[in-house]
Amino acid sequence: MSDVEDVLGQVHAWREAGERVALATVVATWGSSPRPVGSQMAITGSGRMVGSVSGGCVESAVMAAAMVTLDEHLPQLLDYGVSSERAWEVGLACGGQLQVFVEEVE
Repeated sequence: MSDVEDVLGQVHAWREAGERVALATVVATWGSSPRPVGSQMAITGSGRMVGSVSGGCVESAVMAAAMVTLDEHLPQLLDYGVSSERAWEVGLACGGQLQVFVEEVE
């Protein structure tokens, strides 16, 4: 089973249990990125998480954005990018940029 199937399987289980769920998907990368396009992370309204879209501070920021998406019922397109000099500080191994789309799963 692939990572995407694992995430989507857990999303299905959480939805069946009545949880609100947001799904974050890497839709574009430039330069170095720890996770490829298509990588996914699911976050519940109660704060549970499965999967990965990057690492470090980026995932914390995506989790916070997911909570906003669940509260406001609006999708978001998030942009993250840093210089190579600041890359390690924010969790991007060698600089680079990525876009993450966050949507509520209904």
